[in-house]
Amino acid sequence: MTIRAKITFIVLPLIIGPLMLTGFASSYTARNGITQVTTELLRFKAEEIEKYSRNQWLLLLENDLQDNQDFLQVSKAAIQAFAGNMIRNDTEIIFAINREGAVEMQTADISPGSGDKEFFLQFWQDSMTGWQVFFLNEIERVAHVIYFEPFEWLIIVTQHREVFYQAINQILVQTGLILSISLAAAIILLVFFANRLTIPLRGILFAMKEIISSNDLSRKVELLYNDEIGELGHTFNIMTDELEKAYDQIKIYALETAIAQKKEQRIRNIFQKYVPKEVIDRYFKEPEGLLEGEDRILAVLFSDIRGFTSLSEGMRPGEVVESLNSYFSAMVDIIMERKGIVDKYIGDAIMAFFGAPVKHEEDAYLALQAAFEMQSAVKFFNKVQRSRGAPEFTMGIGINYGIVTVGNIGSERKMDYTVIGDMVNIASRIESLTKLYKESIVISESVYRQAVHHVPCRMLDRVTVKGKGTSISIYTAREQLTPAEEKGWELYHNGLYLYYDREFKKAMEQFEQVQLVLPEDFISQVFYERCQRLIDNPPPDGWTGEIHMIEK
Repeated sequence: MTIRAKITFIVLPLIIGPLMLTGFASSYTARNGITQVTTELLRFKAEEIEKYSRNQWLLLLENDLQDNQDFLQVSKAAIQAFAGNMIRNDTEIIFAINREGAVEMQTADISPGSGDKEFFLQFWQDSMTGWQVFFLNEIERVAHVIYFEPFEWLIIVTQHREVFYQAINQILVQTGLILSISLAAAIILLVFFANRLTIPLRGILFAMKEIISSNDLSRKVELLYNDEIGELGHTFNIMTDELEKAYDQIKIYALETAIAQKKEQRIRNIFQKYVPKEVIDRYFKEPEGLLEGEDRILAVLFSDIRGFTSLSEGMRPGEVVESLNSYFSAMVDIIMERKGIVDKYIGDAIMAFFGAPVKHEEDAYLALQAAFEMQSAVKFFNKVQRSRGAPEFTMGIGINYGIVTVGNIGSERKMDYTVIGDMVNIASRIESLTKLYKESIVISESVYRQAVHHVPCRMLDRVTVKGKGTSISIYTAREQLTPAEEKGWELYHNGLYLYYDREFKKAMEQFEQVQLVLPEDFISQVFYERCQRLIDNPPPDGWTGEIHMIEK
């Protein structure tokens, strides 16, 4: 609904209400006034006739002629003549009836019917005088009735009801006509002024639609009135000016943002090959934050191709690069899928870490899962190598978990997002033990504590790596075991407990049983031989079973 319609529907009742009340009140007052005047006129005529009739009766009494029928008829004729002189129109009648309902005096022939006579008798029975309404010859009439005792008459001065109220009806018609004309004029004027008053509002609405359709904020509203609506239009123009300025500024910012995003994307495309995606994301979010190193608990993975130097000697340089690129591509994809970050390539070795810059639950186990998948990928890689006539790769993986320092490390001219610390060095030493213990994967005890809840693990040894004064326990893990491996590992663990408890003969029996179940199990053969040596040369008190490594 438009504002014009709302104004019309709100104001119109305010006009119609008082107008209708005034009209009805005026017509009602006029009706009452005219009715009162006309009623008084009928009463006046009836009283005058009654007075004249009384004078006639007194004349008869003074002359002692009241019993003379001739003189009585003369008096009644005089009364009828007097009544006739009071008639003003053809619809007005004055007549008198006796107690039998018969008409004894009339100014016009009324010829009452039988029903009328019964009604006249009812007048006498009910002593009906004063103002009355009745039907005579099936015409509704109003009358004033007065009783004249000497003649035993009921004198009735009557008029057609329609004629009686004719002036009142004319007043009602005229009042209705005046009200209708006034109402029509009020509506026309109301619509006209409502239309005029809302022109500025429609101008604002039109301007807003034009701005929306054309994005032209320079569109202005014409100010027609110096009032609240004019102030609204002025405020609208100020608002569009400010919006236009803001829009221009936004366009500048949008352009600068688009350029910055393109630059950022170009930087990402260039450096994502060298820097992990998470590091780039964090750099753009907190440029200053990556300049500072922080201590973080995470997992570090080292992988190395065994005997790569001798393998590469039999290959052309192009073949070496092609094989390494194919190998690295498969390994890096696995590491990144497991939310790891490739720190660097060290010749044919890969260093990766899990848990920075974004920390995840069980980063150590994620690193171990990556190791399993890397070993599986090497098997597929070797199939391709065999089909090309190229040498196969054998890979060892070592994983450690602990506190390191992580961040951008280097100089202003060259920096690397990397990890450093004692835990990193131990991870490298653990990887080198894969060759010694003939295991494809070796993990530290901290990794074992996360992995043992997910996959089968077994302890390999207690070692003191080169450059460290304290020993560490090392483990290996499998994704799953065969029934023979399950039995062999159980016997192995039993033997290991006996071994560290200095029960060497019993331990040797357990390791011997392992050899029967798993003839190719290298580590159980190692402990079997150690038990033989320790039986021949018992260890001193305080022996802990540690093995000291003299090589990296």
